[in-house]
Amino acid sequence: MPAADPSNPPFGADTDAVRAAKGVLRAQLRAARTVAEPESATAARLARALQLCAGNQVIALYASADHEPDTWGLLDELHAAGHTVLLPMLGRRPDGTVRREPDWATFTGRDRLRIGYADIPEPAGPSLGAQALSRASLIWCAGLAATPSGDRLGTGGGWYDRALRFAAPDALIGVLLRDAEVLPALPVESFDRPVGVVVTEARVLWTARNGESMPGR
Repeated sequence: MPAADPSNPPFGADTDAVRAAKGVLRAQLRAARTVAEPESATAARLARALQLCAGNQVIALYASADHEPDTWGLLDELHAAGHTVLLPMLGRRPDGTVRREPDWATFTGRDRLRIGYADIPEPAGPSLGAQALSRASLIWCAGLAATPSGDRLGTGGGWYDRALRFAAPDALIGVLLRDAEVLPALPVESFDRPVGVVVTEARVLWTARNGESMPGR
């Protein structure tokens, strides 16, 4: 058997090389996102996401920023239709320290958002706590890439990997991406949480992990 190549660690290995590979890939994907999408792509992704949201009363989402696939249209449509939309709270505590543990609040309109940690819009409150995620039957996670098998490359803070521990066992976990960000494979670590569905401007991709994307599986 040939010796393992340390420059190409196996997927799933918790090594510094895997984390370095993630960093390189994140930089490449973020650079590609600086090229604006056509409005038609945003509209097509929104239409597909709305179809998936139908029938889910409580949905966890996020306010897009920094060239992420746009979620503002989805936020507005879901709120107008009477869905309960949970948004991450990433801001600072009253004592000025940064909130690192997962927390959520209900979206009640754009005019009731504030700029939180890393300039990410968030509700002003009230805080619902990490356990509020258990109410959501559909959870949209931020991400930079995903695979047909369900692996997801997050933005690097590990926030969703911690938050998803509080998801309901039968919740559907999804990610909104550009179609070019669906990759054949990704560097992953043992704590990375898979997704069950990927929605792009071109398709709805049910991943091979659809039945296994829930915590504890």
